[in-house]
Amino acid sequence: MPKKDIALKIIPLGGLDGIGKNMTAFEYGDDMILVDAGLMFPDEGQPGIDLILPDYTYVLENEQKLRGIIITHGHEDHTGALPYLLQDLTRKVPVYSSKLTLGIIQGKFDEHNIKNPKTREVNDGSTITLGAFTVTFFSMTHSIPAAFGVFIQTPAGTVMHTGDFKFDQTPIDGRRPNFHAINKFGSSGVDLLLSDSTNATRPGFTPSEAAVGRDLRHVIKNAKGRVFVAAFSSHIHRLQQICDASVAVGRKVVVTGRSMLTNTKVARELGYLKIDEENIIDAYDVDRIPDERVVVLCTGSQGEPLSALARMATGEHKSLSIHESDTVIISATPIPGNEKSVQSIINSLSKIGCEIFDKSKGTVHVSGHASQEELKLMLAMARPRAFMPVHGEAQHLRAHAELAVQMGVPRSNIFVLDNGDSLEMVKHKVRRGRAVESGVVYVDGGTVTEANPVVLRDRQKLGADGVITASVVISKRSRTVSAVEVFGRGLSSSADQLLLGEAQDAVGTHVSKLLGSGDGVNIDALRRGVRNSLSNLLWNRTHTRPMVIPVVMEV
Repeated sequence: MPKKDIALKIIPLGGLDGIGKNMTAFEYGDDMILVDAGLMFPDEGQPGIDLILPDYTYVLENEQKLRGIIITHGHEDHTGALPYLLQDLTRKVPVYSSKLTLGIIQGKFDEHNIKNPKTREVNDGSTITLGAFTVTFFSMTHSIPAAFGVFIQTPAGTVMHTGDFKFDQTPIDGRRPNFHAINKFGSSGVDLLLSDSTNATRPGFTPSEAAVGRDLRHVIKNAKGRVFVAAFSSHIHRLQQICDASVAVGRKVVVTGRSMLTNTKVARELGYLKIDEENIIDAYDVDRIPDERVVVLCTGSQGEPLSALARMATGEHKSLSIHESDTVIISATPIPGNEKSVQSIINSLSKIGCEIFDKSKGTVHVSGHASQEELKLMLAMARPRAFMPVHGEAQHLRAHAELAVQMGVPRSNIFVLDNGDSLEMVKHKVRRGRAVESGVVYVDGGTVTEANPVVLRDRQKLGADGVITASVVISKRSRTVSAVEVFGRGLSSSADQLLLGEAQDAVGTHVSKLLGSGDGVNIDALRRGVRNSLSNLLWNRTHTRPMVIPVVMEV
């Protein structure tokens, strides 16, 4: 195949089945780049799992082609898989991003003991060459400073990736989206647009981050006691507004929660978060200051059970507690799947009697993602020949595809993919390509492991109905049952009563029957018999199905 006909492959490895684990590979001949390397947090159906990563086997299989990793911004759904990926690569690959994002990432590298990573700082307008790829960065506004979109040029054609964005005309740091660059790329020709779909079902425009500051200041100013504000630790613009409002009304700021302490430290050192040292106090010194002069900036906006807000709500925080006279502001919207956890914390706070503010009581939070009119504006400026919605659940991707149709993109040039599907671009034309291996891997404690439905099913069963162990001792000489012991944990009260006698008798009787059958049953058959007899008995008596662990020994 002549070189000019080499296909550019666009391969989403994550980000198309939910809000999280964003990762997209771009491959042209012997060159490959990766845009983002994020993670996702588990839901209630994944007990014991700490983190969920995209399966980046395809990247590892082609790592000799990998020229660089581009991180659009510092959120964990775009950065969290990076330490695991770098540990699995056999050579050092440069990572390109903004100063703030690299500062946040460095903390993750330190946690994973990654020494001397190859990081490269880029800015709005920076252009880098990575093999066959020429990548230009342009500023976007989002719920974290220093967010980028990228324009990728290759011999096969061009791709624009918006990253996460909204069109905020009054951003807190004054750095507006680079509309000039977007229009310039649109005029020169965008063959394929990849655009953020998170709010594709939401009509209108997303309000400016500046709208939050007014309501936050009003609540903080009029609160009687301490004010506790739970927010995303990476939402530096929000943290800046909280700090500004606190200082303006004469309150000191206390920072608590591991990620909040880390990110505020990095942001202050790099100049993204501005607050004088005299206006920040240690959590252990808070009792020396009147309640009406304190604002506590904390983690826990998503109901995380070990977060600072959760521990304060249950009285388990080592240095801070919430009282009836205090005010709590939850300055975030629950990520899908976290609603129950957030409501649980709100209920705990309600029992205390403190005043609670969330977005239902005022503009204490706005989204960082573009709504429909902004998405249409992006399509109007970029004028793509082909379109692929990214970053969202299926309903968001489909809704964004319909917006593209409204904006004149031919339906035949709109591609709604699943993770692992691919597109190919040849001579500026886009078509579907071959799928690659994809899926998820789990971080389970200190281990990274493939998704194992059997393990998760067992954990769900343990959590729902408990576990029973049945131990049977058989005499080798007489081939009779010498002893039976049945015990369990986490069972219903009715199942517990069965264990006192009926279950033990049932197991002993069934094993004796098998031994007396004269068929020379082996140990495995006896174990199956114990499991089946005990499972059937418990279901008939209690309508529960605990996990049954049979132990059969010959002595």
